[in-house]
Amino acid sequence: MAKPHQLTGAVFVLVFVALGVTQWSLGRAVEAQSRASAQAPRFEVDPMWPRPLPNHWLLGNAIGVWADDQDHIWIVHRGADTLANNEKGLALKSADCCAGAPPVLEFDQQGNLVRSWGGPGNGYDWPASNHGIFVDHTGNVWIGGNGPGDSHVVKFTRDGKFLAQYGKPNARQSGKNAQGQPTFTRGSNDMDNFGRVAKIFVDPKANEAYLADGYLNRRVAVLDAATGKIKRYWGAYGNKPDDAVDVGPYNPDAPAAKQFGNPVHCADLSNDGFVYVCDRINDRLQVFKADGSFVKEIFLAKNTKLSGSVWDVAFSRDREQRYLYVADGINNRIYVLNRSSLEVLTSFGDGGRQPSQFYGVHSIATDSRGNIYTTETWEGKRLQKFVYRGMAPVTTMHQGTVWPQGK
Repeated sequence: MAKPHQLTGAVFVLVFVALGVTQWSLGRAVEAQSRASAQAPRFEVDPMWPRPLPNHWLLGNAIGVWADDQDHIWIVHRGADTLANNEKGLALKSADCCAGAPPVLEFDQQGNLVRSWGGPGNGYDWPASNHGIFVDHTGNVWIGGNGPGDSHVVKFTRDGKFLAQYGKPNARQSGKNAQGQPTFTRGSNDMDNFGRVAKIFVDPKANEAYLADGYLNRRVAVLDAATGKIKRYWGAYGNKPDDAVDVGPYNPDAPAAKQFGNPVHCADLSNDGFVYVCDRINDRLQVFKADGSFVKEIFLAKNTKLSGSVWDVAFSRDREQRYLYVADGINNRIYVLNRSSLEVLTSFGDGGRQPSQFYGVHSIATDSRGNIYTTETWEGKRLQKFVYRGMAPVTTMHQGTVWPQGK
C-alpha cells in the first residue's frame, strides 16, 4: 500500500500534468483564434490563363514578369536556348511542333498575346542570357542579363525599337582559364558597367532606375533613367560592397553575412520610398531607404540552401501597399507578408506542374486589380495568373494549391 506522502506526490504530479495540458490546449486555442482574426489577401489560380500561344510557340525559362500601366502583362524568357531538341522540332525543320517564342511577350487581361519581339539586332547587344523585364512610366521596356559577359542593360520602346544601352558587354572579363574560356571578376564599385543584372525597377517620381546588380556584382545600383549614369550604389546593410571578401557558402547557423551573396535578385521601390532587396542565396530580404540607408531585414525559410528562398517581391496594389508578396523558387511558394512588420501571414503554392503549383517560381508582379502573375524558370517554363478574391481570415500558415473554390 502506498504511503500518504507517496499518494500526495502522485496527486501533485497528476495535477501538474493536467495543468500543463490545459495550458498547452489554451495556448493552441489562442493561437488559432489569433490566426483566424488576422486578415490577408486571398487568391485563386486561373487555370485557363493565358491563352495558348500561336505558331506552335513554347516558352523557355521564364525569367521576368511585369504588369504595365495598362494592366498588360509582359514577360521575358529564354526561348529556344532553353528548349531540348525534342521540344523544338519545328525550329529544327524535323517536325511540325514546336519552336521557341520570341523573348519578349505582351499579354492583355484576357490572356491574348498582343506583342512579341526581341533578340539580337543591329546597334545593341542583346544579353547572352536575358533576365528581368520592367516597363516604366513612359512605356520603355528595360531588360537585364545574367550571362557570363552581361555587364549591361538595354532599353526599348513597347514595339521593340532600340532606345539605349547602358554599360558594355564583357566589361568584367579578366582573362582566360586553362581551357581557353573567358574569366570574369566582380566590379561592384564600377561606375560605368554592371555585373549580370537580375532585375530593374524604375521610380517614376525621380526617374531613377534601381538595378539588382546582381549575379556577379554584389550591389544595388541606382541610375539616372534618362542617361544611364550611376548616381549611387550600396551593398548589404548599406555599406560599400567589398568584392575581396569571400562570403562562402550559405550557412543558416552562421552569423549573417556582411556582404550580399550572388545573386542580388531584386531591388524594388515602394510608394513610400523603401527599397526591398532580395539577397536570394542568403534567404533574406533587406529594406533600405532610397539613399541606401539600411532599415531592417528578415529571413524567410532560413534553413533553405541550394538557390535560396528570397527570389522576387511584388507589392499589393492598395494605396498603402500593405502587403508584400515574396516568391520562393526552391520551396515553390508565395509568401504573403505584412509589409510594415514583415510578418509572414500565410503562403500558397506547392511543387508540381499543375495550376497553382510551381517548378522554380522565379518572378512575380501585380496588376492594378490586385491579381498576381508569376513566371517559372528551369523546367517550369510557364506564366500563371492568381486572381485576387478580396480579404479573408488567415486559417493556416500554408494554404498549398489555391484552386478556384467550388471547382
